[in-house]
Amino acid sequence: MEINQCLHVAVLVSDLEKAENFYGKILGLSKVERELRFPGAWYQVGQFQIHLMVNPNAKVELKNIQKWGRNPHIAFSVRNLDEAKESLQAHGYPIQLSSSGRAALFTQDPDCNIIEISEISQIST
Repeated sequence: MEINQCLHVAVLVSDLEKAENFYGKILGLSKVERELRFPGAWYQVGQFQIHLMVNPNAKVELKNIQKWGRNPHIAFSVRNLDEAKESLQAHGYPIQLSSSGRAALFTQDPDCNIIEISEISQIST
């Protein structure tokens, strides 16, 4: 088997309206307009998609509350980390800077799903 691309990740959310505000408005992801047979929304990030699927009982329990990056998370890159940080803080989202010293931070969506945001010049492969 040779896997050559990651296509999407499914994220459980309890409140679609709050989740769409976070992923669509705060993070600025492009929504994929498509008819779903279940409550949810899809967002495009380059060649990758994020599928939000509603589960009224969805609430992430962090396994490591001191270091958010040591929990399951989605990582995004940005060109300006300071702008991302200011935007998240202005909208009341929690921030935890990366303890590694690299230009990265962690935040949480309304259901406590962890999101990593790294400055693009600092991303290594």
